[in-house]
Amino acid sequence: MTLALLCSGQGRQHRDMFALAGDAPEAAGLFAHAARLLGGRDPRELVRRDSDEALHANRTGQILCTLEALGAAAALRDALPDRLVVAGYSVGEVAGWGVAGLFSPTDTLDLVARRAEIMDAVSPAGDGLLFVRGLPHAVIDGLCERHDAAVAIVNPGNGFVLGGNRAALVALAEDAKALNAVRVVDVAVNVASHTKRLATASATYREVLSHVAVAPPAPGRRIISGIDGAPVLDVQAGLDKLAGQISHTLQWADCLQGCVEAGATAFLELGPGRALSDMIAGARCLEEFRTLEGSRAWLRALPLSSGRT
Repeated sequence: MTLALLCSGQGRQHRDMFALAGDAPEAAGLFAHAARLLGGRDPRELVRRDSDEALHANRTGQILCTLEALGAAAALRDALPDRLVVAGYSVGEVAGWGVAGLFSPTDTLDLVARRAEIMDAVSPAGDGLLFVRGLPHAVIDGLCERHDAAVAIVNPGNGFVLGGNRAALVALAEDAKALNAVRVVDVAVNVASHTKRLATASATYREVLSHVAVAPPAPGRRIISGIDGAPVLDVQAGLDKLAGQISHTLQWADCLQGCVEAGATAFLELGPGRALSDMIAGARCLEEFRTLEGSRAWLRALPLSSGRT
């Protein structure tokens, strides 16, 4: 049995996102490090007290979502199977490199803080993301061309995240509704991630990545690239893709298929939220468990779990 761990992207931050991992002793050092990146604010208090707008600021959001994945993985480590596939959605891909052990956890948090800073520095004012489901890819491409937008993420089942200026996205949303799109909603992200509008951010971030220590993947562990759904077999090529995904379309549907092709037979989304697990029949989300021990028990009940061969 191979377990796929899914590291969530931005947009689903909420008040109780650290309810399970927040008090885990294994994650204490991560919360302390994140607090230093957040100006001394304890992330557990920040999510309870700050406004929704503050929680969804690009830098804060990327740090919080990465902390959730890293903290959950640390708390669950002893119960995880020996064979793991890790995939991450948007900033979750950087978190995934930390969860898979290629980056140290503290380096991972530092890297997502820098990623957000670099993106914010080059992002045109007023940019954002829009989700549209239920229209064919060709129709979505036509809408993007008409409104100077771009496909940022391709999800399963004709689900698309689109990036561009908010005014253009509002007009695009109206056209999508007129074409009977099943769902059209704003995404709580304030940059046009994964579009060419952030091309210079990719180049700058690749330079940042060239200075971080990278460990080889541990035996039995594999990370999937978000750009093409392929396993990362060469670290330097993987770093190229990790930087490139800031300004290139994410093929999340291919990423999930890549997990299956790597042998994944069970899926666990680390959160926040359950957007990714909702895309896969039978997938679990950490937030659906009432306690960490409940999630550990589920993991230990999986065939070939940690400590067994």
